[in-house]
Amino acid sequence: MTGNVTDLPDLYRDLHSHPELAFQEERTAGIVAGRLRDLGYETATGVGRTGVVGVLRNGAGPTALLRADMDALPVTERTGLPYASTARGTDGDGREVPVMHACGHDVHVTCLLGAAAELAANRSSWRGTLLLVFQPAEEAGQGARAMLDDGLFDRFGTPTVVLGQHVAPIPAGFLGLRSGPAFAASDALRVVLYGRGAHGSRPETSVDPVLMAAATVLRLQGIVSRELAATDTAVVTVGALHAGTKENIIPDEAELLVSVRTFDSGVRSRTLDAIERIVRGEAAASGAPREPEISLLTSFPAVINDAAACDRVREAFDSFFGPGLVLDPGPVTGSEDVGLLAGPGVPCVYWLLGGADPALFAGVASVAEAAEIVRGLPSNHSPLFAPVIEPTLRTGVGALACAARTWLPA
Repeated sequence: MTGNVTDLPDLYRDLHSHPELAFQEERTAGIVAGRLRDLGYETATGVGRTGVVGVLRNGAGPTALLRADMDALPVTERTGLPYASTARGTDGDGREVPVMHACGHDVHVTCLLGAAAELAANRSSWRGTLLLVFQPAEEAGQGARAMLDDGLFDRFGTPTVVLGQHVAPIPAGFLGLRSGPAFAASDALRVVLYGRGAHGSRPETSVDPVLMAAATVLRLQGIVSRELAATDTAVVTVGALHAGTKENIIPDEAELLVSVRTFDSGVRSRTLDAIERIVRGEAAASGAPREPEISLLTSFPAVINDAAACDRVREAFDSFFGPGLVLDPGPVTGSEDVGLLAGPGVPCVYWLLGGADPALFAGVASVAEAAEIVRGLPSNHSPLFAPVIEPTLRTGVGALACAARTWLPA
């Protein structure tokens, strides 16, 4: 398999048609590893279970880590594209689910492979070491940690900088870069509410966990609107509610899956404490026979973009792409575990890559108008999310290669 840049659209369509869930990215990892070896990268597979690492040394100098995530989501695709996914998979709970690249990780993999090819073909334009990380299980919030626990830096070297990008429904050809807290911290919770089952015709003999769950969901929405200051930022979302099997059976329990996004550690603590108080309070108010169970499924910190490093990359982008194409998107309440790859003395620069059809923004005269259009577009994790292939890939390849050269000057 060749590793040239011109076949990237075909590669993208292939990856999009064959998505894989977290820690199941075997086919994707095989494609990545084959291309990296063809390009001359020292290549390791199975890092953090299904991760791939490529290293290209080009003389003495710094080490730039470029990262792309590979996993997809349990979503039924409804884009209608000729290369739409019809894949099925088995999730971590053993359930058969549809699978779709609804977050754009296929774009990320394609762009990083394109940048890998460009940088390998033009070694006179940079000096140092490229450390390419193709990470599994970002959607599970576990992939970066798994690669670190598998000795990522001990085995392949500690980077000077961590660089990466995430496709988003902003105009293709534009980039979004913000210094400081750029992407929110994430906490995923599982809540089990216990009731007492009964016949649906005799609710008086039950403690109904469905009603308990419904009341809990409504009360949780009051945390952000009534317990946090207007200047604080938090998101509390109940993404799943599971209870019962039939309309005339009141079940014994109900399960809630809750997503929490915050930027500030104090806001995070207050939000999590409020969730626990509300869950336990609603259970008590309903006369639950058992205390509810609240468990933390995943947790990772906010992505903090280093200010000086962002200035350096932004200046390089302005020079490479031309002025006016790098915007400040504001704090993004989506979350990313890429920040775990950075650390003391290792700055992170992580930006948004535009993937929306530029024609949708024709005639737009202000940022406010553009933002209104973006609000109406399918977002990441939507079954309709479909980045345009170009100029998204071309911009993404250029941004990664440009950022790498900024840290690896010849």
